[in-house]
Amino acid sequence: MKHVLVAGATGYLGGHITNELKTQKYFVRAVTRNRNKLLNLHPGIDEIIEAEITKPQTLDGCCEGIDAVITTIGITRQKDKLTYMDVDYQGNLNLLTEAKKSGVKRFIYIFIFNTEKIKRLKIVQAKKKFTDALKTSSLNYCLINPTGFFSDMGEFLKMASKGTVYLFGEGKYSINPIDGNDLAKVCVDAIETTEHEINIGGPQVFTHEQIASMAFHVLNKPVKIRYIPLWLKDFILFLLRKFTHEYTYGPVEFLMTVLTMDMVAPKYGYHTLEKYFEELSDE
Repeated sequence: MKHVLVAGATGYLGGHITNELKTQKYFVRAVTRNRNKLLNLHPGIDEIIEAEITKPQTLDGCCEGIDAVITTIGITRQKDKLTYMDVDYQGNLNLLTEAKKSGVKRFIYIFIFNTEKIKRLKIVQAKKKFTDALKTSSLNYCLINPTGFFSDMGEFLKMASKGTVYLFGEGKYSINPIDGNDLAKVCVDAIETTEHEINIGGPQVFTHEQIASMAFHVLNKPVKIRYIPLWLKDFILFLLRKFTHEYTYGPVEFLMTVLTMDMVAPKYGYHTLEKYFEELSDE
């Protein structure tokens, strides 16, 4: 039985990866800041190391006896005022250092699709700096580059539940988001491959307008979409960058940018966004 360390197991994708690893009979060790939270989510996990990814001394020996590392570590919604460089870069670098020290054979990192088009964003700069270090680390690595998660698309459903969905431009940008279960299988299967980079999306491609309409349909509400001019998005981001800190504007900057470009990658999986919306609306 191979031993895998998961960093970020309490998150959306990390949780799905943990479940898939157990389904495939891997021994799972998880690094977490909150042991009780992780046990509540995954009571069947094999081993837990309570540590702070940004404090390297707490990670000492975490990769001993580990065959592969999968990390989803990264800032999504900022709460503790750490920067992307603190977490997405340095935190993952601390883990990489431990993996190298312990002779880990495979290191899998969840990156972002289309990064060349959004490389000026703070979050991408931090993640890219880490991937550069990973590529030169001598470890057998793999970058998984998803277009976006179903959980991200849940924002459309939230807006629709309030009566109006706001879209940038004419709502014609396309994306094929992927379900956490499907993406987790790609991540776990990558342990046994030699691929260094996998671009991945879900089985269906939608325009943002189609996703908005689907959200209203699932909620049985009349479709009401308002279109925001692209110049207004640029103006809002200018003000945010000028008058707020990175931990405030960073998540907004990323969201607004990826919603004003196409994000379509090779199709994979069988879970549908409509089914996800239906399950979300029933909760």
